Amino acid sequence: MSVVRPTVLRSLSTSVTRPSISRLPPSKHNFLPCRPSSSRLVPVRAMASAATAVKKNVTSQILPAAEPWRCHFADDPDTPRVYTFFEKVTSTWQYVLVDDKSSEAIVIDTVLDYDPASGIISTATADSLLSFIRENDLTVKRILETHAHADHLTAAQYFKQQLGGDVPVCIGSRIGQVQKTFAPVYGFDKPELLTNTFDAYLKDDEKLQLGEYEGQVIHLPGHTPDHVGYVFGKAIFTGDSMFNPDVGSARVDFPGGNAQDLYASMQRLLAYPPEFRLFAGHDYPPGRDKCCSATVAEQRERNIHCKAGTESETFINWRRARDSQLGSPRLLHPSLQVNIRAG
Repeated sequence: MSVVRPTVLRSLSTSVTRPSISRLPPSKHNFLPCRPSSSRLVPVRAMASAATAVKKNVTSQILPAAEPWRCHFADDPDTPRVYTFFEKVTSTWQYVLVDDKSSEAIVIDTVLDYDPASGIISTATADSLLSFIRENDLTVKRILETHAHADHLTAAQYFKQQLGGDVPVCIGSRIGQVQKTFAPVYGFDKPELLTNTFDAYLKDDEKLQLGEYEGQVIHLPGHTPDHVGYVFGKAIFTGDSMFNPDVGSARVDFPGGNAQDLYASMQRLLAYPPEFRLFAGHDYPPGRDKCCSATVAEQRERNIHCKAGTESETFINWRRARDSQLGSPRLLHPSLQVNIRAG
């Protein structure tokens, strides 16, 4: 079978505009627009139009199925299979959860490819993951987001369109806080632009069914106020609430982020049984191969920012000091203006 290049969509304008710094929402460390040398901010309406084109008009390309980096819980009757896929450009982990008996699946934190230098959106990563789903005859029941990402574009709407248009895109119910904060920054001045953009707004402790397995939504604020995690059996998908032990934790200087909240969220995760496995949203391996997860026991023993016994004040002071030295994420503005509208 011949391989067709993924469809690419150029932005509708080649000019570059940026939100006025005075319109950026307040935070302890306000993010400035990305530097021209490292990123381009596509005009809001052009980016929105490109995302809409992906949603409505793009035909999935024939690409080889993505090879999962690992399959976890293949022999655990209490936990669905977890297939892990690493998107290396943004260092993002994507997850496909599968109930073998029903062939039902859930996908978590998908990635839409975006080149900031050219302003081109493409679907290669998404198409290869869709090929994996189709080749294994999986029926996707939900498309889950852990939060409104500021470092990559979600492929949620593209997945929904390619899977028939009926698969709900879901996020934590507090996404409204994030939308309200950033709406004036990106010119979403009409209420309908942000109304019912997601299909389901998940409540704390809400149950999610996947074949014979029952999952649970848990609120994990700190990195962002809307952040949630998902618990299925012994697998917990933490998004950006806790990274691998040698990476530690995520920044909290986004508007609505809070170091004390993140500390509490990490403590909540560390309170799960030691054999439970925490799957991270990203990995930035310091001199090792990529890794998607660690057990609760490993995190308690080795997390460089918040292992067992770390005092709240120690973590909060360190996290705030560290964040004050960080620059803006490379894809901050392109990501947020798409992701707060579900892609």
